[in-house]
Amino acid sequence: MQPWHEQDAFWQTVGPTMFSQRRRTDAPAEVEGILRMLGIEPGVPLLDLCCGVGRHSLEFARRGFRVTGVDRTRAYLEQASRQAAAEGLPVEFVEEDMRAFVRPGAFAAAVNLFTSFGFFEDPDEDRRVVANVYQSLQPGGAFLIDVGGKEVLARVWQERDWHEEDDILILQERKVSQAWGWMENRWILVQDGRRTEFTVSHRLYAATELAALLRACGFSHVEVYGSLDGSAYDQTARRLVVVGRKP
Repeated sequence: MQPWHEQDAFWQTVGPTMFSQRRRTDAPAEVEGILRMLGIEPGVPLLDLCCGVGRHSLEFARRGFRVTGVDRTRAYLEQASRQAAAEGLPVEFVEEDMRAFVRPGAFAAAVNLFTSFGFFEDPDEDRRVVANVYQSLQPGGAFLIDVGGKEVLARVWQERDWHEEDDILILQERKVSQAWGWMENRWILVQDGRRTEFTVSHRLYAATELAALLRACGFSHVEVYGSLDGSAYDQTARRLVVVGRKP
């Protein structure tokens, strides 16, 4: 059986939940914070790795950046391309696995957002993703990764919870293993009387671990933040955001 992250049925089912109207509305403020952290100016080429339906890619393009969005899910890219065409935005969307995409020296900055990192059981595959981005950046380029940090998850941990997103009821059951290095998340989605279940698993990174991975791949001046608004990674952190810069 294919791992969950390679199953089109999973991405098609959870798409309305992951890219709800609320999350689309959040994109401009998130991009504003990202640009402050990256310190880049409109006009430069930017990579949105694992771009999904393009909610951030499109916002970067609206602000004058030359955006390439990469994702493995064709249906997401088609949706993003339609929106870009409707707005007259010249965004390039590429269907590719993040472990394979590399374009040497092409980008001034790259982002990987919304816990789109750490899917793979072999940690060397995470390293390959980071190394590919490093190779794809210009000298002085920056790479920003946004995930749910291990410290944050431990502080707010709930074994089970539920919430509603638009008209979808989402129930989640979580388990950690490998000394808090891995999490399995059982998702049950209920909509219009239909029940769908998936198991989603991914690696958990502490701030020091993710920063060390970027340094090991050649990044220097690694900075750690607690949100896309650039706040400190402390006891109040909501996310783990790491920015590494290529010498």
